[in-house]
Amino acid sequence: MTTANSTEPILSPETAIAALSSDDNQIRYYAAWWLGKHNVQAGCGALCTALFDERYRLTSGGYPLRRQAARALGQLKNPQAVPALIMALECDEDLRLREAAIAALATIGDQRAVNPLLNLLQSHHEQPYEALIEALATLQVWSVRPQIEPFLQHYSERVQCAAARYMYLLTQETQYIERIVKNLHHDNMYLRWAAIFDLGAVGHQQAIQAILSASVPNSIKLLNLKRILETLLHNEESTKETTQLLFQTIDDLLIQL
Repeated sequence: MTTANSTEPILSPETAIAALSSDDNQIRYYAAWWLGKHNVQAGCGALCTALFDERYRLTSGGYPLRRQAARALGQLKNPQAVPALIMALECDEDLRLREAAIAALATIGDQRAVNPLLNLLQSHHEQPYEALIEALATLQVWSVRPQIEPFLQHYSERVQCAAARYMYLLTQETQYIERIVKNLHHDNMYLRWAAIFDLGAVGHQQAIQAILSASVPNSIKLLNLKRILETLLHNEESTKETTQLLFQTIDDLLIQL
């Protein structure tokens, strides 16, 4: 893709950052994606500015560029983006933008995000609860257990899974893993995928076996087994047998691709 007033393609950090100032919505969107995909830390400031660019707006009221800028900032994992992402949480017109900002804040892992996220949880307005609960679990905000438990009965099965993930990480009780596992063979493909990503965040041996038997592509299994392996390698209490099993399982799946 090229910039609006030039034939120069977006192939470098400089051209991508410059393209965020283009008059073309699609070019700006692609530039934000490119900066996140290639982990261009120099683009953090420009992406923070793009978080508040209201020029690209859908008739339904959503802001695709702002959403993509939030996702890209999550990929950069740069703490300098935290204040801008927190401000983006205040956008009442686009729930998907708020969802992307929440996910980015969780990925960055900065404790400055905790109070703003708690404010959303305590709000009486609709929130992207799946992303919000997952973020609170990632940031280890265990004080809100009484507010999270009711979500185990939420009408959305994805929100139920997020709540089960939170509860397992807090209590280590396998009953919550079983709540997630039952969705791995759901008729809805996207629910199966959501469940497997929840298991990838849990890092329990029971989750490994469940992932292997899930009706999802091997590429999705590999991604989440890798997430579990990374967790175990940083956990001094993990067993050598489990780690070796994961290495062997990943090798076997790679052969099948």
